[in-house]
Amino acid sequence: MPRILVVEDEVHLAEGLQYNLEAEGHEVELAADGRAAVGCLAESETPFDLVVLDVMLPEMSGFEVARRVRAAGNYVPILILTAKDDAADRVRGLEEGADDYLLKPFELEELLARVRGLLRRRRWDGVSPEDRAPQTVRFGEVEVRFDRFELETPRGTVQLTTREAGLLRALIDREGDAVTRGDLLEEVWGLRAETRTRVVDSFVSRLRKYIEPDPSRPRHIVSVRGHGYRFVR
Repeated sequence: MPRILVVEDEVHLAEGLQYNLEAEGHEVELAADGRAAVGCLAESETPFDLVVLDVMLPEMSGFEVARRVRAAGNYVPILILTAKDDAADRVRGLEEGADDYLLKPFELEELLARVRGLLRRRRWDGVSPEDRAPQTVRFGEVEVRFDRFELETPRGTVQLTTREAGLLRALIDREGDAVTRGDLLEEVWGLRAETRTRVVDSFVSRLRKYIEPDPSRPRHIVSVRGHGYRFVR
């Protein structure tokens, strides 16, 4: 059962999130301020699978919580909740280590979709070593370490985001097959396949810059016209 930490000082919202997330089959713990959240994440004997983190918190902001969690080497997925529809705040949240953000007020179904998408980062952590998908994959001059969210390239080490790692994992798992943009939207982002967005293409472009000797002539993440992408080792 996935464990989720909800960090929210508005009691009614926190309890509502807890109720609905538990109805989805998750175990939920609440923290009412930033310092309590940092303590929960540092001291919990059983690691959390996801943090739903408000930005405006007593004691310590959500930005600072995310920064401290990442500085401690904890790469638990973080979904930031913010009431500020400001690009600078969204960018800051992602730069501090958040994996996704959601503007308040939000629709419950959208939050649940974001939660499902972020929890998919754990899907390759099998229950036993023999059932687990490979944590280290090598191709060309690249080695990707999914357990560390690291990519070793001739130009140095790249720290992958949750979405980047999830997209690369989804393509590698279907090596040689053409994967549609819709399938990738559902699996990596938790969005409906018919959602109109260029996010898949944007992230593929980023991955190509990391792994391809010449991103303009990709050898490993190949476009399939009118369909999607295919991974070639």
